[in-house]
Amino acid sequence: MSIWVCGEVLIDLLPGDSERIAIVGGGPANTAKALSRLGHEVQFIDGISTDTYGKSARAELIRDGVGLDLALTSDLPTCTATVSLSSDGSASYEFLINNTATFAFDNSWLPDPEKYKPEVLQIGTLVTIIEPGASVLYDWAVQVSEFAPIVFDPNIRPSVMPDLIKYRDEVEKWIKISSVVKFSEDDIAALYPNEDPIGIAKICLEKGVQLVVITRGANGLVGVTTDGVVEVPGIKVAVVDTVGAGDTVGAIIVEAVTQIGILNLTGSKLREVLHRAAVAAAITCSRAGAQPPRAFELTEALERN
Repeated sequence: MSIWVCGEVLIDLLPGDSERIAIVGGGPANTAKALSRLGHEVQFIDGISTDTYGKSARAELIRDGVGLDLALTSDLPTCTATVSLSSDGSASYEFLINNTATFAFDNSWLPDPEKYKPEVLQIGTLVTIIEPGASVLYDWAVQVSEFAPIVFDPNIRPSVMPDLIKYRDEVEKWIKISSVVKFSEDDIAALYPNEDPIGIAKICLEKGVQLVVITRGANGLVGVTTDGVVEVPGIKVAVVDTVGAGDTVGAIIVEAVTQIGILNLTGSKLREVLHRAAVAAAITCSRAGAQPPRAFELTEALERN
């Protein structure tokens, strides 16, 4: 059995001295890389193009040990995301999405969960809102949920769907079939302006979610279950950029679901996991682009923190 990560692998076009630098990115792809670097068996599920960008993406995922047995090979182009970085290293994105391999989801190639029986499905970011693939994926994920818990990371991108009421409706549909939801504070602020993040987390629990994790950047993380609220501080680090930090947190949460079990992620156990996630995210922030830590790097960093 393996961990399934479903969502986009794309090309981030980062600012450079004279021209933009093409880097393999996409929140789900970053999460898959992070899990594999930590030593887990991961199958990544997305359409991967045969174009130059797609070949680069495929090569990088394979180099990091991510399985692509369940991915689609497509002659459509790769989605690109033009990245802008603010003075504090945070990133914003402008996407070229339509008619790309990245969003070519279809029942004809999506894997049968009954046949493969994954340990967990991690899914999120743009594939859960971009149609027509999003509806296909939702129906498929409902089938997957019969065999494995779903970890959902909405990773809100208002520039792609400016209608936030519609965006909220789509996200809440996915929340209802998920066991774990990971939000950033910015996600909640975008979808639920002026609402208390903990209050939103508790509403998710009422819908059947068992754990909500909220990332707060330098201020750490919060985990919310029916047993209560657990908070951990952030780890001080010289930030190069924040690309992939939240995706690294997502990988640690998925890891915990497989190793500890969702029902055990409360109290001191949850605090340990959130601290591990904060340390891992800090390592990612100390590097340019989405470069999550390998297992030995995280172990060494945990010994220091």
